[in-house]
Amino acid sequence: MAAVKLPAQRLYGTSFTCQICERHKDATVGDEVWGTLVKEFSDVPDASAITRITVRLVIAAVLGGVLGFERESKGRSAGLRTHMLVAVGAALFVLGPLQSGMQIGDLSRVLQGVVQGIGFLGAGAIIIRSAQREVEGLTTAASIWATAAIGVMAGLGMEVTAVLSTAIVLVILAAVPHILPTPSETDSKSSGDD
Repeated sequence: MAAVKLPAQRLYGTSFTCQICERHKDATVGDEVWGTLVKEFSDVPDASAITRITVRLVIAAVLGGVLGFERESKGRSAGLRTHMLVAVGAALFVLGPLQSGMQIGDLSRVLQGVVQGIGFLGAGAIIIRSAQREVEGLTTAASIWATAAIGVMAGLGMEVTAVLSTAIVLVILAAVPHILPTPSETDSKSSGDD
């Protein structure tokens, strides 16, 4: 290919000569812009890939929303939007490397980063009240952590595992508190008060 010198450019459909090769010498600025945009958005090659990505992200968002709704209905600091964002973000951290061709074995480093990052987010939900000797937010922090894991499963395409995990976490969050005695009931029984 012979390099061609670039003459003065004129915009809006006029031809210009490309310095790269002879075959592009009659391309317009619009053609170049369109070609660049097509290349930039070519990470999803076909409708099947778009559908797969959409399904995985929507499942992550919905499952995160289910857990977030439960937390928000109890007035916790991390609610619907937080859990949805955590699940979608975790799914994206898996989808991106998989789309770029990363092997599953190498993906373990990405997952380690996700788990660590979510740990910091969960730590922000934990409040220690030293005067009352109470710790609040541990369950919310744990639900954020579980939501990230569910998002990872959805991002990997393990939708059944993600749905089953969400059901189990929801039972833990919603039903277990009704089954187990509250701390005040335990204290009154141990002190002899009825």
